[in-house]
Amino acid sequence: MPELPEVETIKKELEKSVVGKKITEVCVRHPLVIRQPSVEKFKKELTGATIKNVLRKAKLLIFGLSNGKFLAVHLKMTGQLVYPGDGKKSRVTFSLSDGKNLDFNDQRLFGELRLIDNWQSLKFIRELGPEPFDLNPERFKEMLSGKRTKIKPLLMDQKFISGIGNLYAAESLFRARIHPERPAQSLSDKEKGLLFKEVKDVLKEAIHYGGSSVDNYVRLSGGKGNYVSHHRVYDRQGKPCLRCKTPIKRIALGGRGTYFCPKCQK
Repeated sequence: MPELPEVETIKKELEKSVVGKKITEVCVRHPLVIRQPSVEKFKKELTGATIKNVLRKAKLLIFGLSNGKFLAVHLKMTGQLVYPGDGKKSRVTFSLSDGKNLDFNDQRLFGELRLIDNWQSLKFIRELGPEPFDLNPERFKEMLSGKRTKIKPLLMDQKFISGIGNLYAAESLFRARIHPERPAQSLSDKEKGLLFKEVKDVLKEAIHYGGSSVDNYVRLSGGKGNYVSHHRVYDRQGKPCLRCKTPIKRIALGGRGTYFCPKCQK
C-alpha cells in the first residue's frame, strides 16, 4: 500500500498538473470503486467543477472543488492516479479542460472514491493518529511510554501514528538500531529520540526520491519512484547488512513480513 511518501509525491505532482482545471466529463468503468454517493450523482456533481486544490491527510488524497465538494481518493493496495491517462486500465477517467485525462486505475478494486461535503467527517479521518511531522520528540516519547505493543506493529497502527506503513517502519527501525519485536515501553529515552529522528528522516528522503515502487505504486506520470535503491533492509532478505554484512532476516510480525538485521538491531 502506498505510504505517506508515495501519497505526498502524488499530491505534489497533482498540484502542478491538475489544479485550476475543470472536470468536463467523468467516465465510470467500474462502479465498485465509487463508495459515495451513487454513480450517477458522483458523475453529475463532478462534471463542470474546477479543481481548486489538492490536500493529503495520512494516506488519503483530497481534491477541493469549486462547487464546495471534496473528492476523496484512497488508493489502498493497488490504486493509481495517472496523468495524462490513456484509459487502458482505468476504472474511472476524469476528462479535464486541457483535453487530457486523469485516470484512476485499480487492478484489484480495493481503492475508494468518495464525493463528500466534508472530508474531515470521515470515520477513517477522525480515527487517525497524528502524523510524524506534526509531533515533536517529547510528544513522541510520551506516546510510547507504557505501550506494551511491539514497536513495529505500533508504528504501523494508523490510530496511533498515521502515514507510516510496513516499509518505512522497517527502514526507520533499522536506522535506529531497534529490533522490531521490542515492546515500545522497553525503549530508552535516547532510543525513542533517535527513532523519532529516523522516522522523519526516512520519510523526507523517500519523498525526495518520489517514493518506493515495490508493488503497484507509480508516480502521477506512470513512472516509478526511485527510493527502492536506497532501501537498507526492506525486501533484502538474505542479502548482507549494509553495516555489518550479517544476512538480513525476514519474519512475520503483526501479519506482515518484517525485515531487519539480527546483529545491528537490538
